[in-house]
Amino acid sequence: MKFTETKLKGAFIIDLELRHDDRGGFARTFCAKEFEEHGLKPTVAQCNLSFNYKAGTLRGMHYQVAPACETKLVRCTKGAIYDVIIDMRPDSPTYKQHIGVELTADNRRALYVPELFAHGYQALTDDAEVTYQVGEFYTPGYERGLRYDDPAFAIVWPVPVTVISEKDASWAPFEAVPLAVG
Repeated sequence: MKFTETKLKGAFIIDLELRHDDRGGFARTFCAKEFEEHGLKPTVAQCNLSFNYKAGTLRGMHYQVAPACETKLVRCTKGAIYDVIIDMRPDSPTYKQHIGVELTADNRRALYVPELFAHGYQALTDDAEVTYQVGEFYTPGYERGLRYDDPAFAIVWPVPVTVISEKDASWAPFEAVPLAVG
């Protein structure tokens, strides 16, 4: 695997090192030892699969606070998504900054999402499928969310949002919610 740190410290784009032969290809998609060597948390508590019927579907922006902070390793296994993370670590020099990465079944890229980063994505194709390994169990009492269109973050989504859950559409504006980190 090739680890490329983003401008948000601790967040990495992970590209596969494919090995090809007459049968097809092979690549390692996760190795706890390699993650540790890059200072990443290799714990996997849950693996999730998300399926999106229509392009424009948006899921997020979600994160969990202490003592249930999550890491995520996100990969698109069918179609394409635009994956966005926001640094919610109050002591970070990139606090409230975000990046977006296109993850597709063809580019086979993954995005490593550190603890206290809000995460969300938009399906760029119909029938987009996303799998992600999560470093902590889902714990509803510690879940937080941010509006996908909150002016505090000014995220530019690549296509109009056509489908979003009522919960994700109704998070309070960021400035109205006190930051709770635990």
